[in-house]
Amino acid sequence: MAAYRLIRGRSREVKVRNIGIVMNGVTGRMGTRQHLVRSVLAIRDQGGIVLPGGDVAVPDPILVGRDEKKLRALAEAHGIERWSTNLDESLADPEVEIYFDSQTTTRRTAAVRTAIEAGKHVYCEKPTATRLDEALEISHLARERGVKNGVVQDKLFLPGLLKLERLVDSGFFGRILSIRGEFGYWVFDGEGREAQRPSWNYREEEGGGIILDMLCHWRYVLDNLFGEVLSVSCLGATHVPERWDENGELYEATADDAAYATFELAGGIVAHINSSWCVRANRDELFELQVDGTQGSAVAGLRDCKTQHGENTPKAVWNPDLPDTNDYRSQWLDVPQDEDPDNAFKIQWEMYLRHVLADEPFPYDLLEGAKGVQLAELGLRSWRERRWLEVPELESSLTPEKEAGRA
Repeated sequence: MAAYRLIRGRSREVKVRNIGIVMNGVTGRMGTRQHLVRSVLAIRDQGGIVLPGGDVAVPDPILVGRDEKKLRALAEAHGIERWSTNLDESLADPEVEIYFDSQTTTRRTAAVRTAIEAGKHVYCEKPTATRLDEALEISHLARERGVKNGVVQDKLFLPGLLKLERLVDSGFFGRILSIRGEFGYWVFDGEGREAQRPSWNYREEEGGGIILDMLCHWRYVLDNLFGEVLSVSCLGATHVPERWDENGELYEATADDAAYATFELAGGIVAHINSSWCVRANRDELFELQVDGTQGSAVAGLRDCKTQHGENTPKAVWNPDLPDTNDYRSQWLDVPQDEDPDNAFKIQWEMYLRHVLADEPFPYDLLEGAKGVQLAELGLRSWRERRWLEVPELESSLTPEKEAGRA
């Protein structure tokens, strides 16, 4: 049962509801910074979220993981009373309503399945699985058990992409022709300079690989902003075959560290996105997406977005024998920021909590997460087979083979 208390002395009594959330895997960098500190604890510290009718919901995190020392230190640092290394015991707590997972990908599917079977609503990082059949299985199980479910799709809520979405919705581009994306930076190999990403990212057997990681992102960005992804051609690479791990030990990098992917979208739009941990950034932000249309173009990053309308487009003439008189970068205009942006992860956390507690819409469910796994799986297959692949529409139920096995 949820814990309640009343705030008196107002025009009406306000019910404050504490929401027990098991947070599994938050001792990692992303889990600590973005999900625990900048989302769940930030919501707690602001006094919770106001629900329709005026009542308030306050998250009450319970930290779960495998490392007792890290859990205790993290809990003490942030004033969190409860933590555990026993997931089953934590899920058995009747005050727990939500399970959140930001573990490594190979551990995620089993834990999410356990939480669903325990009757908890689930919210998790992407990829939701390393294989499409597993991603579809937990999506179907959640629907079957009637638990509300969601997947982190944080890039949709970044300030730069919110500005870009505003431009798309306003018709600024006219007919969108193409999308070009550049993502990544140089990740040190661990020799002499400590790598800024964990070593499991470069081991396929541990769920690593940039195709599995980033094509899940590009699926929801393209689907939601521009049009459904219809087909994919992807070339992967393992540019750095050996790296040094957290203990200074040399290991073989078995996963891809770069992906060069082209997508065909609904409406004839062509998108190409390069993703790499082996590129030195020469751009304004670590991620930039350029959109070109018949009436205008835009370049969006994590925070900023700039545009060039057709009427302001300079006349470019190819002449390598003379200096170009156009200062192309200066001819773009910044899209203004109407208000201070909130953290992208926190925005989606608040949406998910309102979905669970007030039944407000939340379209980013486990089926949407499965679409990302599907595109990554097709990207890996495209690389192996060196060919374009269609992206079939996913159903909300299990595959026919799985359905037959359940009969």
